Amino acid sequence: MAKSEEKVVRTTVWSAGAGCHGGCGVKLYVKDGKLVRVEGDENHPWNQGRNCPRVLALTQYINHPDRLRYPLKRVGERGEGKWQRITWDEAYDIIEKKLKDIRVEFGAESVIFVQGTGRDIGGPITLLMYSYGSPNWTQLGLVGHSCYTPRQAAMWTTHGDYCVADCSQFLAKRYEDPEWKVPKCIIVWAQNPPSGDPDGFFGHWIVDCMKRGSELIVIDPRVNWIASRAKIHLQIRPSTDGALALAMANVIINEGLYDKEFVENWTYGFEELKQRVQQYTPEWAAPITWIPKEKIIEAARFYAASKPAAIHWGIPIDSCPQGTVVSQAITHLWCLTGNIDNPGGNVIARASHGVTSYPYTQDEMKKLYGEEVFKKLSEKRIGGDRYPMIKNFRAWASEDVILEQMETGKPYPIKAAWIQTNNVLESAADPRRHYEAMKKLDFIVCVDLFHTPTTEAVADIILPAATFAEKDSIRSWWSPLCCTVKALEVDECKSDWQMNFELAQRLTTQPWKYKTLKDMFDERLKVANVTFDELAAKGSWEATPPGPSRPYYRWKRGLLRKDGKPGFNTTTGKVEFYAKLQEQWGLDPMPYYEEPEEGPISTPELWKEYPLIMNSGHRIQAFFHSEHRQIPWLRELEPYPQFEISPETAKKYNVSDGEWVYLENKRGRVKFKARVIPGILHDVIAPTHSWWLPETEGKAPNFFGTFQYNVNNLVPAGTQGRSGWGGAGYKRFLCRIVKIKDQKE
Repeated sequence: MAKSEEKVVRTTVWSAGAGCHGGCGVKLYVKDGKLVRVEGDENHPWNQGRNCPRVLALTQYINHPDRLRYPLKRVGERGEGKWQRITWDEAYDIIEKKLKDIRVEFGAESVIFVQGTGRDIGGPITLLMYSYGSPNWTQLGLVGHSCYTPRQAAMWTTHGDYCVADCSQFLAKRYEDPEWKVPKCIIVWAQNPPSGDPDGFFGHWIVDCMKRGSELIVIDPRVNWIASRAKIHLQIRPSTDGALALAMANVIINEGLYDKEFVENWTYGFEELKQRVQQYTPEWAAPITWIPKEKIIEAARFYAASKPAAIHWGIPIDSCPQGTVVSQAITHLWCLTGNIDNPGGNVIARASHGVTSYPYTQDEMKKLYGEEVFKKLSEKRIGGDRYPMIKNFRAWASEDVILEQMETGKPYPIKAAWIQTNNVLESAADPRRHYEAMKKLDFIVCVDLFHTPTTEAVADIILPAATFAEKDSIRSWWSPLCCTVKALEVDECKSDWQMNFELAQRLTTQPWKYKTLKDMFDERLKVANVTFDELAAKGSWEATPPGPSRPYYRWKRGLLRKDGKPGFNTTTGKVEFYAKLQEQWGLDPMPYYEEPEEGPISTPELWKEYPLIMNSGHRIQAFFHSEHRQIPWLRELEPYPQFEISPETAKKYNVSDGEWVYLENKRGRVKFKARVIPGILHDVIAPTHSWWLPETEGKAPNFFGTFQYNVNNLVPAGTQGRSGWGGAGYKRFLCRIVKIKDQKE
């Protein structure tokens, strides 16, 4: 067939295949029903034609010989690796009977609905969960839900909305739009944008701003690509970010560098904050953060003097002790300087066109499923009775309390799990503990594209999911409004949306009003005055129109509050340095600092025994979390589990580049290969995360090597913060290097 006869489908990426949260526009070239190549869509404003290695390797991903293509039923004992192919109807019948029986005997709350990150799963999994009647939506294993939710909670209680760094992403003309201004300063805090695209953000936007004059302050223990090009690089001791943020606030307030007009007219609690930060001086912060006080002062002054200025941040902030508190302190920096919803600052981010595809707030959940249903189900949400922020912010159940409840059966038993987009034995802190707890469950369904340690260890039914090239979906996170357009089919694989839509009809306790999945999409898109097919015909995206979903200065124009008055969506109508909601929930209304539970200050004797800080989980372009280890092009880029170590620290422990060693602490040991590189902070090592070896034995006890190579085996569960959010230990726990005598082991 000639090239001119190839079918070209313009679509928007949102996993699976790419793995990430997506948003990029791509052109899929399909011939004879097969994907032959992928190119970036130069007309899509999100990525403007650029693609990552994972997208470019999609042909290998889709056509991989080990891919799951049909529903499977376990026929042996869990862990024996014995599976039988069944039909979709057989799988649905088994799932329907099991879950309905559990609902009758134990209540729908006894089934947990487990998601990970990546695939556009928030919409479909909540559809299934609420149709079934369970309140327990969770990222099982992720301590304190330490992935964006702690930052969201802090922003919500401070100014009533979420904020993102403004890189012109809300404007159709992007950098050419005269309404936008180039940030004079961008703080890149605990994130490496070129290697990892975080929630609702394309990492290379930071590079685009640099090309247009933005100067950077980078806060990272490692000298990565972005740090090497920063005006100021603050090499911070992992998980002391709160101390740095409070010291910067101290400088900005005491030197009068804050935006006086904004603070006086649009904020609440400034005097209380001013008093609070007096104890957090740069002199106090320097020995805690390992950053010289002069550098802290320089960074605070440069950020405050730059207008506009923005802060772009990452997951390590959520993982700090009391992650919501650390996030609150950082949020206060853009509020103190008046860099909120201004061109080139931190702009308020709302769903494009008002469309809900991934329900972030409790208001969105109520709109989709009804206030009475939501209220009734929330009464039994796990962790809500212990943590008021879990009860009153978003709709997540507590991962940490769920783990306890699986182990104890109290206050009610957990009998089953629906696991979709979560390779729990790789992502969880203390995966062995999670494995033992999950073995107690009567029934587990896993939805995935490949066998993983989790499917082999605990699944009873496996359902084969589709890549983004094989599905229809919608996206409104944050701008523009997009859709994913199905370009091909692979055997019996189904999208997460399609299978959840079909199962929800079988399990629902409410009247069902949709004939097809597109009918539901069209209903959600109705507020945008567009149908799914119309949006697809436009090239899969539509620019966000002026109004509540698009910046700027909406707080001045009455576009943020439900009553239409100027101000912010908070209890006082102002930015709250003294958070009234946190006070109402029994939490400290202002930020403070808490030292990591292990380290040179809090546990000096343990520091002598385990003298290295394990800062795990830095992003690499080849993989997304535990995905892609079986894709040849991507595995070639990163063939082994590696940890970065400075030449000075390597010499101290007699470790050479490329040497296999054990990383060990009181929780266990894992095997890693040393990568000696300059620039990483002394006495800090940076292991990659979520490693397993799909080329090895999948059945018990090996489970693809998850207990031998996954660094999360050294990370404890149960370290969540006082709010219930934040506190995962992926970035701060101690370890030591143990030499391996025989490198052939």
